[in-house]
Amino acid sequence: MADDVTLSAQDMVELQLFPWWLLLLWGILALLLGVALLMTPGMTTVLLITFMGAYWLVGGIFALASLAVDRTNMGWKIFLSVINIIAGILILIYPFYATLFTLELVIIFIGFWACFIGAAHIIQAFTKKDWGNGVIGIISLIFGLLLLVNSLVAAILLPFVAGGFAIVMGLCSIFVSFMAKKCADSVKAA
Repeated sequence: MADDVTLSAQDMVELQLFPWWLLLLWGILALLLGVALLMTPGMTTVLLITFMGAYWLVGGIFALASLAVDRTNMGWKIFLSVINIIAGILILIYPFYATLFTLELVIIFIGFWACFIGAAHIIQAFTKKDWGNGVIGIISLIFGLLLLVNSLVAAILLPFVAGGFAIVMGLCSIFVSFMAKKCADSVKAA
């Protein structure tokens, strides 16, 4: 059975705009990040948060410097620049505490969001008499409450979960990149 590839004009444009090797590079980087998060979760997470702090610091400085060229929304630019600079400096001075704070803040946000979604599903279950929404709502509500009650434990486990997802995403991206290369080669041959 031959693999016939038929592409529309839109697919051809998208194939030219997004080269296969870029997807391969993305997959390799995601795979390496996932392995690093699973092998040394603490050090990798602190390193990622430190990079984020450096990015915020430099971004805040450049945003302030951009006021010399463009003075529109000057108040907001100054406010956001100062916030970025302060956050960047604090992260660079206290990378370990910043990492714990950031991870725990993410977990608390996810916990509140899960509780909100769960409550919305439960309300919809009662108004529409849909027990499926009720089950999803109860599971989401329990998940959110568990995250909120055990936010520090969840924050400690977050790098492992992110590492697993990064490995799966990296492997999928690598596989898809080779499929895209095969498709691009077959289009060039035709």
